[in-house]
Amino acid sequence: MKVFISADIEGVSGINSWAEARKANAVYREFQQQMNREVAAACEGALAAGATEILIKDAHGGADNLIGNDLPVPAKLIRGWSADPFSMVQELDESFDCVMMIGYHARAGAGGNPLSHTLSSAKVHQIYLNDRPASEFYIHYLAAGLCAVPVVMLSGDETICAEVQDTDKDILTAAVKDAHGASTINMHPKEAVRLIRETTEAAVSGAAKIKPAAVPAATELRIVYKEQTNAFYRAQYPGATLTDPYTVTFSADDYLEILRGLIFLV
Repeated sequence: MKVFISADIEGVSGINSWAEARKANAVYREFQQQMNREVAAACEGALAAGATEILIKDAHGGADNLIGNDLPVPAKLIRGWSADPFSMVQELDESFDCVMMIGYHARAGAGGNPLSHTLSSAKVHQIYLNDRPASEFYIHYLAAGLCAVPVVMLSGDETICAEVQDTDKDILTAAVKDAHGASTINMHPKEAVRLIRETTEAAVSGAAKIKPAAVPAATELRIVYKEQTNAFYRAQYPGATLTDPYTVTFSADDYLEILRGLIFLV
């Protein structure tokens, strides 16, 4: 069985501020370690359920957070960004049996995490796909659907876990934190690791029962930027339209073109 894992940091247990998410800061090290532990736990759960191949995409910041030696054999690790349209699920294809997402977080415009954002915390106020406010989960859930591969498990904050359940109740979730304003309420890091390991084992064991995402026949992407200068600049992308000083829209029949557009529009 071949398993794909996409890993972020803003949804791991304990992390609470942007300083803790950024590699240049000393406080980042603690949460880098927790990201590694939670991803390793997901690998261990997948292996216990019969996985024979695991490919992990480091999908936070510079994509250079995970330490390969801290991950179990036979996991393989993708570091860095290639500008592939699949972005946080780069290298995913039809050969995989399932996708898991670790350390994911609430979308831009939502509460539930002081680090809520979608793709860019600096530029983007909100992203919509066919009028649905889009999270990084939802964007890449549909990307997996293009490959007919089901997303079977996600860990992160309670807000993103609730979105996942509203999207597909068969996807298993592991909520390791919640938020009140700028504060977070976190599961003990060791308990988070245990929960993720158990949830991933159950998810991979039941992967065959979960259907891939149904990809829309046509999609309108709408991005509301924090600064009007960003909107004006990105409206020059072929096919994009500036619909108000802060908003750019782009439509396509092929969802892959939406993913390709996001590379340039965000």
